[in-house]
Amino acid sequence: MTERPFEHLPRLPRDPHADHGEPQLAARRALAEAAAARGLPHLAGLPVPSEHARGNIENMVGWAQVPVGLAGPMWADTTRGEVSVYVPLATTEGALVASYSRGMALCAAGGPIRARVVAEGLSQHPLLVYVDVAASEAAAHEARGSLARFQALTAGTTRHGRLERVEATVLGRRLLLRLVFHTADAIGINMAAQAAELCSRDLAERTGARERAVHGQDVEKRANARALVEGRGRSVVVEARVPRATLAERARTTPEALVALARTYAVGFAQLGTQNWAVQTANGLAAAFLACGQDVAYVTESATGLLDVDLDASGDLYVSLTLPSLLVGTVGGGTGFGTAAECLAVLGCAGGGRGNHFAELLGAAALAGDVSLLAAFASHEFVAAHEALGRNRPAP
Repeated sequence: MTERPFEHLPRLPRDPHADHGEPQLAARRALAEAAAARGLPHLAGLPVPSEHARGNIENMVGWAQVPVGLAGPMWADTTRGEVSVYVPLATTEGALVASYSRGMALCAAGGPIRARVVAEGLSQHPLLVYVDVAASEAAAHEARGSLARFQALTAGTTRHGRLERVEATVLGRRLLLRLVFHTADAIGINMAAQAAELCSRDLAERTGARERAVHGQDVEKRANARALVEGRGRSVVVEARVPRATLAERARTTPEALVALARTYAVGFAQLGTQNWAVQTANGLAAAFLACGQDVAYVTESATGLLDVDLDASGDLYVSLTLPSLLVGTVGGGTGFGTAAECLAVLGCAGGGRGNHFAELLGAAALAGDVSLLAAFASHEFVAAHEALGRNRPAP
């Protein structure tokens, strides 16, 4: 895929009276096709041959249909430079796409949203059980010196991934391994699980383990402290500034109101004991995951994060978001066919070499959504916005 020259994409057309008619859909698809530099027949309704789903599902009966909307345009500063993109979101929650679009517009008034992947590494956590603590300690010492051996052992499991670190923690007579893999542009779960099986089995045989569980500390698809502290997958940091005047004009609130509300939220989050200290990251990530062929269950880990809201030296709003555990990929799984491949193309993220770029755009979108929702709460317009966009007024 060739790089797009930077230019701001046009605003998406919207008709408040007939926005779900085919003329409006076709107009927005035309803009998406121009952004993707390809046709989008499946988003327009062309069925996907059922054979394409082989390896993705069993006992298949058909396809789920979830509406896809475009948020944006979003202006972002990524490791590939500045980009302007439409962000596909698949959801049945009225007002969600509008909220993310508003957040993107608010942030764009202060410049591009800056997003960077700062770390990569998919971890697996086998547990081995020994007769006593002394045996567990000896096995930990053996494991820490086994990186080269494990790398040779797992080299045949993948053409693109590799084992990068081996860590060992003694938990009484149990030994917890942390095996960290580079997975290129895939999430890489299957590869890493296969490699973890080989490494843990080899160590168990060499050290006399009584029991072994390849998913011993099972962090998969659950909120957990490791996801926040260590990170897993792609760790992304994002920041933006929103001018005070823009907040007043478009969101009817102030930077001070958002800062105060974020501090109150922090008290509530602390009492909850949550690892998700953002506002609505799960909303946008789930919708983008569904649109772009990701494993939606990883939202539980991927939504883990920290939102920082403050005033900058000029009195404008400064916002940063840290998402340490984005588990996403642009190859493998369901990314290569149907609407998922088309949605990735709209983002400029289809195929190899785009995994980190995809993660950065998702982080930027998540921050924009948090800005918009926090502003709606601060101005007490949240309920009215949902009512106005028809969430609670289904057609007869």
